[in-house]
Amino acid sequence: MHMEKINQNYVVGLADGEGSFTVYVKNPDSKKQVKRRTKVEPRFFLKLIEKDKKILYELKKFFGCGAVYFQKDTRANHQNCYRYEVTNRHDLEKIIIPFFKRNSLRLRSKNGDFEIFCRIFEMIIKNKHFTDSGLRRIFKLKQKMH
Repeated sequence: MHMEKINQNYVVGLADGEGSFTVYVKNPDSKKQVKRRTKVEPRFFLKLIEKDKKILYELKKFFGCGAVYFQKDTRANHQNCYRYEVTNRHDLEKIIIPFFKRNSLRLRSKNGDFEIFCRIFEMIIKNKHFTDSGLRRIFKLKQKMH
């Protein structure tokens, strides 16, 4: 099957259905030492089953950033997936966020997550996550995401 070049509407629909704007936030009250480099990691990703991975490579080409990974799934009745992911903060700030600000997500819950993602991202840019109060505010905001 030959695939047409993907466009904005296709990407928005795909992100509405399969995309995720998320932020890993270290719990400020956790005593456990976590082996992560950072306290806060914003990311945009999209996961599809293996036979649709070509779409993820098209997405990578469309945005000109990010990476495609294989994601093994050992759960019963689940297929292995591929994941397109953007974690680079510069790419998130200059490419991903502006794209979704210009091309609104249609699903209210997804749009809500995107808005919270943007608020958290603004705080990260201002280095608020390095202060205890900032990290707590970010952690609280994160709890409102789906």
